[in-house]
Amino acid sequence: MKTGVTLPKITFHTRVRDESIGGDNPFKWEDKTTDDYFKGKRVVLFSLPGAFTPTCSTYQLPGFENGASDFAAQGIDEIYCMSVNDSFVMNKWAQDQNLKNVKVIPDGAGEFTRLMGMLVDKSNIGFGMRSWRYAAVVKDGVIEAWFEEPGRMDNHGEDPYGESSPETVMAWLKANA
Repeated sequence: MKTGVTLPKITFHTRVRDESIGGDNPFKWEDKTTDDYFKGKRVVLFSLPGAFTPTCSTYQLPGFENGASDFAAQGIDEIYCMSVNDSFVMNKWAQDQNLKNVKVIPDGAGEFTRLMGMLVDKSNIGFGMRSWRYAAVVKDGVIEAWFEEPGRMDNHGEDPYGESSPETVMAWLKANA
């Protein structure tokens, strides 16, 4: 993937809270498109191998969550976290992480991730098909900056982290203000 590329047009199948439903599970299905998330906005999108995994839960997601006001000061309208996990898992992870600023996008079937060229096989650790770790600054659906971890390949023995960190993305935003 590279700068100047338009994001793929797909539909994400999400579960959203609807208090009118009542009960212990007040959620309904709601399809959202790439345009719903990205059209007319400047956003940070970061994608990671899996919800509830150590690096994702300890560093990457909390870093973006805690730095949201700094990203807003740099002209970022939204911060999205994507993973090849279904909406149930992503929503539970967001709840577990007590997210207030970062919004999660479920790419349950990996369609968006595949079209981005970032779908990798992680069967060597029991994950199956997942996203390689990356981040992007996206303006109105077009990639403005791209941050990909090195060594993208199937069944990679490690999970590199640094290029797609909140600190790296923030440094780029400040340098390109």
